[in-house]
Amino acid sequence: MSARRPVLLRDLPSLDATRALAEAVADLLRPGDGVLLAGPLGAGKSEFARALIRRLAADPALEVPSPSYTLLQTYPTRLGPVHHFDLWRLDGPGPLAELGWEAARQDIVVVEWPDRLGGLSPPDALCVELHPSGANSRRAVVSGWPERIGRIA
Repeated sequence: MSARRPVLLRDLPSLDATRALAEAVADLLRPGDGVLLAGPLGAGKSEFARALIRRLAADPALEVPSPSYTLLQTYPTRLGPVHHFDLWRLDGPGPLAELGWEAARQDIVVVEWPDRLGGLSPPDALCVELHPSGANSRRAVVSGWPERIGRIA
């Protein structure tokens, strides 16, 4: 994380608070954007991605499974396709070409375990680091989007 990237710190005392932050981010997304979700296992990355995708699809009951084994799930939304990547099982960016990474970047990408992107990491992406701080609570460190981060509710 560069020192020049604006940073927003959020304490999220519940899963509902995590979902609310994801929805606020969803409301600011545009085609071509990337959202990078970092944090340890169980930090809430998949829950954040699920809430964000449901908001963009305008369907609170949309089935959004974690793509841990498929590596990629794509969803139609009001802003066009959203590609949800879970790179936990990868050890680097090599397989991303086969998964259609370059084409997906024209749309919205949501990436869990973005450290596996290596040099393919979008420099203009919004980074959300989730750090557990209790049973269902976490701390979010949000960085990037100099023109939009201040509008995250």
